[in-house]
Amino acid sequence: MKINKNIITTAFLTVFIGISAFAQDKKWSLEECVNYALENNISIKQTELDTKTADQDLISAKGNFLPDLSGSASQNWNFGSFIGQDGNRVSRDSRGNSFGLNTGVILFNGFRNTSIYKQAQLGIESSILNLNILKDNISVNVVNQYLNILLNKENLKVAQEQVEITEKQVTQVTELVDSGVRPRADLLDVNAQLASDNEKLTNVENSLDLAKLALAQLLQISNDGFDVEEIELTLPEVLMEHKNSNDIYDYALQNRPEIKKAELDIQNSELAIDIAKSAYYPTLSFGAGLGTSYQHFQGQEDLRVVFPDPSDPANFEIVPNGFGQQLEDNLGYNLGFRLDIPIFNRMQTKVSVNKAKINNEQIAYSLDQAKQDLRSTIEQAYVDARAAFKQFESSRVSLEAQEESFKNAQESYNSGVMNSFEFEQVRNRFVNAEANLINAKYNFVFTTKVLDFYLGKPLTD
Repeated sequence: MKINKNIITTAFLTVFIGISAFAQDKKWSLEECVNYALENNISIKQTELDTKTADQDLISAKGNFLPDLSGSASQNWNFGSFIGQDGNRVSRDSRGNSFGLNTGVILFNGFRNTSIYKQAQLGIESSILNLNILKDNISVNVVNQYLNILLNKENLKVAQEQVEITEKQVTQVTELVDSGVRPRADLLDVNAQLASDNEKLTNVENSLDLAKLALAQLLQISNDGFDVEEIELTLPEVLMEHKNSNDIYDYALQNRPEIKKAELDIQNSELAIDIAKSAYYPTLSFGAGLGTSYQHFQGQEDLRVVFPDPSDPANFEIVPNGFGQQLEDNLGYNLGFRLDIPIFNRMQTKVSVNKAKINNEQIAYSLDQAKQDLRSTIEQAYVDARAAFKQFESSRVSLEAQEESFKNAQESYNSGVMNSFEFEQVRNRFVNAEANLINAKYNFVFTTKVLDFYLGKPLTD
């Protein structure tokens, strides 16, 4: 059966175009954007690898408590005079092998291994907190950029409405000018206003494209056909739930990973002091080993003399003394303890301890600074949210007033009572009021999102 290649090609292109169209038509929700960023951001993946490195540090720290084991093997050649295996001097060329196994374990080293193990455990916790801090920051940035797109979309609607209104005015004024009711100067004015409105529309479209590009780059995806879902924003009630920023700060102080990370850093620095002090203590270790050897005289068979009756030296036998026999005969064992006592090391330990203590004080100040920064950030966010809410309320009242004024001005302009210059002044105030309300609304939503963030609430709600 022959398959038509043209049919396959056409089918493939149809599927490909359909998939491409679907990808372009897809509008990302806020939750999808946040989840995608958290799953695919390169910085997050790099930080996740840091947690794996911390896991390996913990394995290494556990290994400090275990004995080590090493094997050795050697091949050597002797020329001229040397001491043989029997302790006698030999003036003959020879070659030989030696084999050994050695093990050792530290029984006590001033609790150094214990402190290193605790540090490794803190390292895992610290790396997880660093990962959470990074995820939080990226989530906030995604929400900010998402809201910025919605803000520009609303501004775009306003700009488009203004162009449509002006286009209707151009049509009306053209008819009135043609009928001789209005002077041609009015048509020139309204055409100039249309050109100005189209310019504003272009600027808003560019701002929207840049906002989409910023979010797409944050998600690390192509911005070709990228768009987001429009969501109905409800004004948050966080300001009504919290009369001041103190309870928000208290919650954040107990739950924010930045503070927990700073507290872990203090614990880690305290363990560093213990590690430095461990050099003052003796080190007790235990070791054991076994070894054997083989020796062969060049140009001679491996033989040895055996005396069946030690009391009769004249009675002896010459027997083979090969590789395996020598290894068995020369096999030996050893074990022992070793105690190293530090007496004087040129003040190095004292300096290390003092530097560790200084570092501990610096990190303690870092925790204080982190708490102060957290309080300042929350207080500023709370004040910003209150100011944004007041601005939103004022902008809403202003828009209602400007809208009524614009309706009256439009009627007056259409009836010829108001000239185009006066009308454009009223309309500009109305357009500015619309823009101010939109900006105030999104500013209020974002500032309250920051407060929700410090209260541990999901940013996608």
